[in-house]
Amino acid sequence: MKKYFLLLLLLKCMPAFSQAIPPYKNPRLSADERAKDLLKRMTPEEKFWQLFMIPGDIDNATGDMYKKGIFGLQVSATAKGNTAGQMLHYNTTDNALQFVKKINTIQKFFIDKTRLGIPVIFFDEAVHGLVRGDATVYPQAIALAATFDTALMHKVAHSIAGETRARGVRQVLSPVVNIANDVRWGRVEETYGEDPFLSSAMAVAFVSEFEKEGIIATPKHFVANVGDGGRDSYPIYYNERHLDEIDFPPFEAAIGQGGAQSIMAAYNSLDGIPSSANSWLLQKKLKGDWNFKGFVISDANAVGGNVVLLHTAKDDADAAMKAINGGLDVIFETNYSQSRFFMPPFLDGRIDSSRINDAVLRVLRAKFELGLFDHPYASETLAKQIMNDSTGKEMAKQAALESIVLLKNTRLPGQKDPILPFKNNIHSIAVIGEDAAKVRLGDYSGPGYDAVSILDGIKQQAEKKHIRVSYAEGADIMYKAYEVVDPTYLKNLHNETGLSASYFNNIHLSGKPAVEKSVKRIDFLWTLSLPDKAIKTNFYSARWEGTIHSPKTGNFKIGLEGDDGFRLYINNKLLIDAWEKQSYDTLLTNFYFEKNKNYHIKIEFFEPVGNGRLKLIWNATVDNNWKEKIAQAVNIAKRSDVAVIAAGIHEGEFQDRAILSLPGYQESLIRAVAETGKPVIVLLVGGSAITMSDWLRQADAVLDVWYPGEQGGNAVADILFGKYDPAGRLPITFPTSEGQLPLVYNHKPTGRADYYYDMSGFPLFPFGFGLSYTTFAYSELHFEKNNIHKTDSVKVFCTIKNTGSLAGDEVVQLYIHNQESSVSQPVMQLKGFHRIHLNAGESKEISFLITPDMLSLLDKDLHRIVEPGDFDIMIGASSRDIRLRGELMVK
Repeated sequence: MKKYFLLLLLLKCMPAFSQAIPPYKNPRLSADERAKDLLKRMTPEEKFWQLFMIPGDIDNATGDMYKKGIFGLQVSATAKGNTAGQMLHYNTTDNALQFVKKINTIQKFFIDKTRLGIPVIFFDEAVHGLVRGDATVYPQAIALAATFDTALMHKVAHSIAGETRARGVRQVLSPVVNIANDVRWGRVEETYGEDPFLSSAMAVAFVSEFEKEGIIATPKHFVANVGDGGRDSYPIYYNERHLDEIDFPPFEAAIGQGGAQSIMAAYNSLDGIPSSANSWLLQKKLKGDWNFKGFVISDANAVGGNVVLLHTAKDDADAAMKAINGGLDVIFETNYSQSRFFMPPFLDGRIDSSRINDAVLRVLRAKFELGLFDHPYASETLAKQIMNDSTGKEMAKQAALESIVLLKNTRLPGQKDPILPFKNNIHSIAVIGEDAAKVRLGDYSGPGYDAVSILDGIKQQAEKKHIRVSYAEGADIMYKAYEVVDPTYLKNLHNETGLSASYFNNIHLSGKPAVEKSVKRIDFLWTLSLPDKAIKTNFYSARWEGTIHSPKTGNFKIGLEGDDGFRLYINNKLLIDAWEKQSYDTLLTNFYFEKNKNYHIKIEFFEPVGNGRLKLIWNATVDNNWKEKIAQAVNIAKRSDVAVIAAGIHEGEFQDRAILSLPGYQESLIRAVAETGKPVIVLLVGGSAITMSDWLRQADAVLDVWYPGEQGGNAVADILFGKYDPAGRLPITFPTSEGQLPLVYNHKPTGRADYYYDMSGFPLFPFGFGLSYTTFAYSELHFEKNNIHKTDSVKVFCTIKNTGSLAGDEVVQLYIHNQESSVSQPVMQLKGFHRIHLNAGESKEISFLITPDMLSLLDKDLHRIVEPGDFDIMIGASSRDIRLRGELMVK
């Protein structure tokens, strides 16, 4: 009886208890209901903080910092370098458990110490692996695209997502789904290549796995982040048709098919309006036409960049007002202190309150859907488990194996088979190149966990076969005849490290300096910022003065590299006088230095229009030994049966390339080694196209290994020794020369020829290209039916046979061309691909489903329709190796 009374009492109290809980804390309600209730309880300042994100921790928080909450944090990350806060440095020393403990401590502060207890989202980068210390580094994104294997991409993304969730990170600022239509762009490596169909397929695979794991994916950079000349974040003036046909599809697919809940707006302007404040792009297209329900974030410091770079706002507050009113939801800056500059328009009415509420609601809804209010803390148990999980390594190796592209493989004189894979008559191998010994992983990478170099991978395989391996560094990737003078050799006027600097708000070095201070070195790039806050405009001059200490005795070169006007004095003698507006130039002069002697030095510079750049350079500390290094490489090649040369490029964010050949003296290295008469295999390490006309004929085999991830060394060795048949395919076009750029396979027809007076229009290697150790035959193309209605789908079939003696993979590619249309269409478009494995002699019938969407176009009014007519259906091994061709009639 007593138990029954207590039960009645409990039931009677439950309604009152439930009423005491704010609806937003009630897990029985929907995310939308909870978000709307919480929104009503928030102050304008609290709303602002849910629309502001930064990298960093809260260790140094003082007073009321963070007491109003914040959208999210990128823990253990800070802004770095002279890049206006657009580049970040990551602390990669913490293991998964240490990282989880740190973020749980931070999360507890926001749950317990803020008025409403709104949890933060911990976000990070994960383009090809989480950018953290003990996380697996997979092949770079461009390499993953080269697999042409969406099933593998799902597995890789699932693995990365698992490692990400185990560390408590609930949003990734990935993937990069921009179309790489110009391979001079330094960020090609982060993309899935030049084709919208392939990029969309890879984006969907990546995004869907993260979203299924309860992690918000953030496709970026919206939109068209590469402009004229392949330059990053250059202004975009494409019309809507071009965007709809080329740049929008991967974003649409990532949202519609992948379920992406966030989008990152790009740095660049679109038709003169910054992407992060472009209402047509964010409001009409994204949230209107596509009905996107998630939230849009800016790129790091992009909103502030609209003031200092794009000059579309008078200050940060004005930029914030224009961005939020234009459809941006979350401002991503790189320092807590910047918040005070962006907050005012949120409080004074300059931003429409309905727009603020919509943005906050989108953020809160996402946090509720992630379950952060009910389960805010990351699992330490899961973190411990992930630290002992080796599945990432196995997946990383498989991804590397599938990504490597065989570009050339020739038969040596008197030999029946090509040079690769290695034959049993190989007893010694010369491995050459700094990229063989280093493990270069590409941009936005963690350090890798027990990463394996190409050299170590080859050594491990060779040891089992009793093959001798010799190594020589060869030519440096970034060899230069001179370098920036290190602060070690500089003293300012107060005998401190560096030089004394005076900056003037005029170009004549006249009047009182606006600021005087000390600088460590003369190595300045003032594209994204001015020399000092005291300098008001891009119309300034500067003087640096002090002493330079010589480490050696001898005649050396010293000088200046930069643009605009500069002068160099040593011991009050004018040695370089280029005091006029000029293009970028390097001017050096000979000077006799005595060891341990100090010389008075003075440098003067003026900048009248902006984009100032200046370096103080010399060769007194440069080891000018590239010829000796090449000679060492030649010597070990002569003593070996075969030479393997790893040659790489330098690229990345803020590092677009004007020249696509191998940098430094690497091409001289290849030619010198080839002159020994020994077979030469070149391994290309990089994330974009490389021109090869000066050495390709001398190489017997060429493999593009990309940035192959932490298991890349083992994967490369497996392919060289024949344990795996290479079947990667190029997701970008390799030009013969930079003069052909931009060069893509899916261009529209030209009104004239597509060649040059002095060069072919054909690429060096086309999109979709890749060789194999075996051979394949294509046959028996047939359709379910050749005539279909425009609303019908139809299957096309073909048979693929492995006609070689080795098992291997083939990537079968489907291309479609509209023979006649009301609006000009590309000469061909990829619309399907299958990566299949066949044993020697094995045949397999495969099919492609051709849907109305694959046959559709945008009419003159930009409506997507299927026009009746005839379509060329092409199946082949690359965009320029079509093996089967049929015709489909649509009525």
